[in-house]
Amino acid sequence: MQESVVDKSESLITEVASDIANFFRLETAGGIVLMAAAVLAILMANSPLNVYYTLLISTPVEIRIGSLEIAKPLLLWINDGLMALFFFLVGLELKREVVEGELSNRKNIVLPGIGAIGGMLIPALIYVWFNLNDPIALQGWAIPAATDIAFALGILSLLGSRVPLSAKVFLTSLAIFDDVGAILIIAFFYTSNISLTALLIVALCIPLLALFNKKGVESRSVYLFVGLVMWVAMLKSGVHATLTGVILACFIPIRSKSDAGYSPLKSLEHDLHALVAFFVLPVFAFANAGLNLSGVGIEQLMHGVPAGIAFGLFVGKQIGIFGLCFLAIRFGLCRMPLGMNWGALYGTALLCGVGFTMSLFIGGLAFEETGVNLVFDERLGILVGSLLSGVAGYLVLRISLKPEEATSIA
Repeated sequence: MQESVVDKSESLITEVASDIANFFRLETAGGIVLMAAAVLAILMANSPLNVYYTLLISTPVEIRIGSLEIAKPLLLWINDGLMALFFFLVGLELKREVVEGELSNRKNIVLPGIGAIGGMLIPALIYVWFNLNDPIALQGWAIPAATDIAFALGILSLLGSRVPLSAKVFLTSLAIFDDVGAILIIAFFYTSNISLTALLIVALCIPLLALFNKKGVESRSVYLFVGLVMWVAMLKSGVHATLTGVILACFIPIRSKSDAGYSPLKSLEHDLHALVAFFVLPVFAFANAGLNLSGVGIEQLMHGVPAGIAFGLFVGKQIGIFGLCFLAIRFGLCRMPLGMNWGALYGTALLCGVGFTMSLFIGGLAFEETGVNLVFDERLGILVGSLLSGVAGYLVLRISLKPEEATSIA
């Protein structure tokens, strides 16, 4: 009898473990975990637990080695430290796509490239229009220009087999261009006081990484150690530290000189994917999405910052991406991706209005030097704009893409 109970317990544990493993293998798992983290943060911020939530993200964390000191609240360690890993993964994916992926073929980059330009320009212009007379609010012009690829692909995956591969490729390629735009915006527009000494250390690290790459060094620890030194220097330089991840990724070898079947870059990308999808991004979302919604109504939403962000994400993204792609296809600059139709293209453009993670990240940078606390306004606009875009994009794609169409394409 006792053995039977033990066997049943072991069987139940094995079954639960198998179900958990299967969940994390799902294409939508990263988006679901990310969404759950954001919802948890909002629930805590609107409950008696709000005081503990605030205490947690504002907990001071300090590292000191001799005269070198890094002291920040936990929120900034997450935004400056963990997000550097996210940008490192973005850099790895970008290098792989450019060298031998979809972006290595010019024909595949024209349409998403044109869409990305419209998807960054029009939302920014809409935001500026809403905040033209407020010089402080204008600092947030880039917030609605961002796209959260994890959320967008997660929503797209909910449609299952009816989604043609071309739609995923188009959305992913457009989001990569969008990420490049976000990286350039951070580098050129959201930097504080520059320390030349710290930048000199960063400048010395770059040729060292280039030498490692040229010599065929494949040891991860070597690259990551130099990357850590470069991150600290970048943190002290006034240029945002997350850019370290992109720079470091450029020097990871994509091909091994000793093993033709091995790719150091692809191996590292594979190992980092789960860490970023199931830890880095959910932790970032939890730390940044907490918004107390008590007393929030139309009046608060129609303030310049939240209205500019919400309209920029929901209206600007669809007009910018679909509008420019429509013109490009009509004028013969490129073709409609195989298996997609105008409805699918429009629905995908709507999905790009889910700014969430990247919009929250840029929003945190936009106003930190102004001395004015606009966290509530930016988060409100991001949540409303992203929610409207995600729901509308899903519904349009569900109507536009029939299950039998996807089957015939395959």
